[in-house]
Amino acid sequence: MTTNPFEDDEAQYVVLVNDEGQHSLWPAAAEVPAGWRSVRAPDSRQGSLGYVESAWQDMRPLSLAEQQEG
Repeated sequence: MTTNPFEDDEAQYVVLVNDEGQHSLWPAAAEVPAGWRSVRAPDSRQGSLGYVESAWQDMRPLSLAEQQEG
């Protein structure tokens, strides 16, 4: 049994994204914090991590990426 809700392989998670395009794995039972929005239905921890790995290719904040490309 794990006590950290962010590392519980048995829990359901959602994937959150903020305005900078940064992704976060979040326990589905927890309230979404201000400044973030859910972009995926609840799934297993591994399923959610797989989504983040495929969707978040550029780790730079969006504002930095735009500035550097700009």
